[in-house]
Amino acid sequence: MDGTGNLSTRAYWAIGMMLFALFFGAGNLIFPAALGQHAGDNVGWALLGFVLTGVGLPLLGVVAMGYSGCKDVEELAGRVHPIYGLLYTVALYLSIGPMFAIPRTGTVAYEIAIKPFTEGLNMNMEPIFLAIFFGLSLWLSISPQKLVNRIGNILTPALLLVILLLIVKSFITPLGGYSVPQPAYGDAPTAVLQGFLDGYNTMDALASVVFAILVIDFVRLSGATSRDVITKTVMEVGAIAVALLGVVYIFIANIGATSVERFGLFDTGAPVLSVSSQYLFGDFGEIVLAIIVLLACLSTSIGLITSCGTYFHKLTPKISYKLYVVIFSVAAFAFSMFGLKTIISAAIPVLMLLYPLTIVIIFLALGHNVFGGRRCIYAWTMAFTMISALMSGLETAGIAPGFLENLFTQYIPFQSVGMGWVSFAVLGFIVGLIHKGLVSDSVKA
Repeated sequence: MDGTGNLSTRAYWAIGMMLFALFFGAGNLIFPAALGQHAGDNVGWALLGFVLTGVGLPLLGVVAMGYSGCKDVEELAGRVHPIYGLLYTVALYLSIGPMFAIPRTGTVAYEIAIKPFTEGLNMNMEPIFLAIFFGLSLWLSISPQKLVNRIGNILTPALLLVILLLIVKSFITPLGGYSVPQPAYGDAPTAVLQGFLDGYNTMDALASVVFAILVIDFVRLSGATSRDVITKTVMEVGAIAVALLGVVYIFIANIGATSVERFGLFDTGAPVLSVSSQYLFGDFGEIVLAIIVLLACLSTSIGLITSCGTYFHKLTPKISYKLYVVIFSVAAFAFSMFGLKTIISAAIPVLMLLYPLTIVIIFLALGHNVFGGRRCIYAWTMAFTMISALMSGLETAGIAPGFLENLFTQYIPFQSVGMGWVSFAVLGFIVGLIHKGLVSDSVKA
């Protein structure tokens, strides 16, 4: 940092691009493409919702962690209650770590970047590739202090350059016109809401509070000490990352929206990108896409393994960081063997539970000083949010009790589309304010 306590321009961009690369992984490629295909000429409205959860919330998550002054996610969630802080944080790290997000990086990399080149072979190359992929992720995660150099200065510029090549070519050689939207995106309000929920799948809001810790550590190592400087710096660095995310989302979704006329409708975004790249660049297109996918998935895998290893080492210091990195890499390999479709399906109920809890804790952290940081506000708001979030998770998993499902769907606004938690959170916040008014400020409750 210079004498004013600001990062140099080069350091800003290096950390900002590192954060972009950590965010930009498997889901950030396939979900915008799928959204574009299904939204058709309502893609703009769908993108509006998608950007709120896929761009806005990650930025708020990064800023909230910097503003909170908390050393980690557990301390922030612990404002509700220490036990809740521990349970929530462990569930969060396992979800964005070895159970769902890390295995997804490997399976998406294989499905898009490797499988098209191995279809003529008589053997299954997926286990071999996944072993190499997670072995490389393990090796690059051993020294987390080198993340900025490895990702921010090397992997990210290469990734952005190849993505730019795909985007420019899609404008030079348009795929086709915009298709008719599918029912879930049938009109503007519906498209915005569905796009908002589609953004859950990126897992970026969940990862934001985790990756923010890495960014804050790098900012502190650069010389920042005061919370105001750290918050300002983290906000500016985060803005670089999410601005890049937003631009890429827009153009990938546009490719999806204009591809239906030529290629038809696909179930997921992976084949959309594959056939579009081949059409735009011929056989070379598969190589272009393979490079994008491998760089994106590898950088995210490294960031997630590093974050998980760091947290669990702090939780149980007797187990070394390096051993945790090995454990999570091996676990991610094991879960990845279930396949991409199974991983995505299994993750959705968990996301419907964790996303509302994460969104609410982010907004509470940002409003901490407004309500005096009283624990009763945190506790009541999160308790009410948990009721709806848990119900949404059970509904998505298909195991919700029938009478409760009917009751929630009938009487709770937007519960049927997974947004019932909003009214619950507002109600919990109001109850918390009443509690605060009834109990003296000298009582920390």
